[in-house]
Amino acid sequence: MKTPSHIRRIFLKLVAIAAIATLAVGIAPAEEEWDGVKKIVAVGDIHGDYGQFVALLRSAELIDENDHWIGGETHLVQTGDVPDRGPDTRKIMDLLMRLEDEAKQSNGYVHALIGNHEAMNVYGQLNYVHPGEYASFATEESEALQEKAYEHHKKELKAHPPEGGLPDFNDEYRAAWCARHPLGYFEHRKAFDVSGTYGKWIADHNAVIKINDTVFLHGGIGPSFMGENIKSLNRSIVDELRDFSKLQAGVATHSEGPLWYRGLAQQEEAIEEPHLEELLDGLDAKRIVIGHTVSPGTVWPRFGGRVVMIDVGMAATYGGRLACLVIEDRVAYALHRGTRIDFPKDDGPDLLRYVKEAAALDPQPSPLAPTIAKLENEHQAP
Repeated sequence: MKTPSHIRRIFLKLVAIAAIATLAVGIAPAEEEWDGVKKIVAVGDIHGDYGQFVALLRSAELIDENDHWIGGETHLVQTGDVPDRGPDTRKIMDLLMRLEDEAKQSNGYVHALIGNHEAMNVYGQLNYVHPGEYASFATEESEALQEKAYEHHKKELKAHPPEGGLPDFNDEYRAAWCARHPLGYFEHRKAFDVSGTYGKWIADHNAVIKINDTVFLHGGIGPSFMGENIKSLNRSIVDELRDFSKLQAGVATHSEGPLWYRGLAQQEEAIEEPHLEELLDGLDAKRIVIGHTVSPGTVWPRFGGRVVMIDVGMAATYGGRLACLVIEDRVAYALHRGTRIDFPKDDGPDLLRYVKEAAALDPQPSPLAPTIAKLENEHQAP
């Protein structure tokens, strides 16, 4: 007769096998498309600026003064690039995790999409990590952990000397190594591993979603991925974040993939338009909303509003601009520093009206001033 402990061992073994199978196959989040959503608020790149993000959510009446969800059934879409360049990535992710739960209790939804900086933090490309981010993970045990890692590093080098020979393990060398691996570094890496708190959270999310007739993603979709559906793009990116051997020839690092493509934001409209039309037709969508590429200073419609750029430069490192996209009853408009501004009806006088209304709400001089001057020059009477 099998004992309870024996049965428990069998159960744990089956759980382990299932977990390995899940990692091997790759499970993208189940829901990727929603319809019948009355109100959507879309926010672009945050880059570690907690204060600006909170200020924007309050201006959109999604959270209260205590940072709790008051958005009801609204869907909040954050199009990626929470991490890097600012010190408060951890605080922002913790807030998003909590708001995900709070929004669901009100039949709302928080969609935290994967951007290129989320992916880079998972697979270890750390060029843009702010020192304050590492510091936020430091504990009383960080010095001992750093010392242990340094000793392991020396041991590995001695066991496998580089072609140029071993370095001098002097104080200067150690200081340089510690500068690359500051206190909190190893805790940060553990947390962003796919089994860690933040790495797992990232890999449990989508890179591309569709709500009503609008597709949301971080960068765009280039010609190399025409014909791919939303589910296959999400599955590929999540699989690659869970198995780094797939990254080199994969979607997550491809310049035309959803995390990196800039053509919809930067290419001349006359050149990019055929690609956009084919893309919208393939996705059965009327609009694509993107972050990744900083706009002139507010929510920026291109191609007659069929592409909307929402990376407005929110973080302090980009000037601390406050604007987001709102789609209410399928009508899109900008919420610039808490004020609604209707999208322009053309690329001429009404675009100039749109930009001037936004600029008037900014601390002066507005970052939109050069754009206003350019538009006035282009559309002045002959």
